[in-house]
Amino acid sequence: MSKEKNTTTKKRSTRSRTNRVIKRNVGKKVLANNFLIALFLIVILLSASYFLLTNSLKENSTIIQDIKKEITLKNYSNEEIMDEVLLSEGIKEEVKLIEDSKKLLEQAKKEEPKVKEIIIKNEVQEEIIYEDKKKIDDKKVVTKKDKYTPKNNQKPKLVIVIDDVVSKSQVNKILDIGYPVNISFLPPAKNHKNSANIAKDINFYMIHFPLQASKAFKNFEENTLNIGDSYQKIEARVKQLRAWYPNAIYTNNHTGSVFTENYEAMDKLFRALKKHNFIFVDSRTSPNSVAKELSVKYKFPYIVRDVFLDNNRNYDDILKQLKESISIAKKQGFAIAIGHPYDITFKVLKESKELLKDVEPIFLDKLPYL
Repeated sequence: MSKEKNTTTKKRSTRSRTNRVIKRNVGKKVLANNFLIALFLIVILLSASYFLLTNSLKENSTIIQDIKKEITLKNYSNEEIMDEVLLSEGIKEEVKLIEDSKKLLEQAKKEEPKVKEIIIKNEVQEEIIYEDKKKIDDKKVVTKKDKYTPKNNQKPKLVIVIDDVVSKSQVNKILDIGYPVNISFLPPAKNHKNSANIAKDINFYMIHFPLQASKAFKNFEENTLNIGDSYQKIEARVKQLRAWYPNAIYTNNHTGSVFTENYEAMDKLFRALKKHNFIFVDSRTSPNSVAKELSVKYKFPYIVRDVFLDNNRNYDDILKQLKESISIAKKQGFAIAIGHPYDITFKVLKESKELLKDVEPIFLDKLPYL
């Protein structure tokens, strides 16, 4: 009996030790599995982070290349060009992510010593304006503008437009010039809420309509229309402008070097403008604008800018551009010149009354071929 008890006790002891070993092994396996799972998750996170960082670097590298390719320059030094790019708030944040951005910019300075830049700025940054290298007019598309013949007994007409107007003080300076100058108001936004209210006191004015610009341009106006926008969105924006500016007929594009090249987007815009009784004026921020073709389709008069007055904000250059617009007016019977609300622009215009004796400054709705 005693032997049986000892045998039973030994068996129980053996099973107990076996169970403890099994439990220890199971515990080790669970721990090992947990460790492998954790390691796997860490590898996935690191891989995802590397992928995102790589894409970010590629995208920002592309931005730098776009800037180099797309900025057309005028009368700025290379050092000033780089300062303008780096000081742009959006670009400044992106450039920090690219370790070799400074090297790229320095290399750009050396490789492009003669490149010149035009960056139009006011209270809000204007888009980059491309110098016209070719006529946008398609000779196969003939409009009333093309058919117009100047009359010998009439003075050539000169339309001067001041874009980007947002404040009463700017309006007062324009009115103080002493002859008809067209005012084009930017629609209300956070940093200029009262532009529509100010316009109510003006007999004739235009709307400066924000449209999509190039990738290099960062400081977009609120509610800028883009080429991917639906007709419903575009029409709603035009309807809003009609409510804000009940007396306006003419609207010219603010920025828009990308938008005005896109036939589908411009077709939607022209359809909406037609519905709400607006007429489009092409600021010609791109030499490839399709505005002329669509003006014919929608039976709008084709109205287009001839000269930018103040790409260079110095007295002599603005005066030179004003003389160029007068010369064009004498050749074709009319001309349209666009400037911005800079004090130097106002000074040139105010001091050029004698220069304008051979032309007649008019409001845009008085163009002879309309």
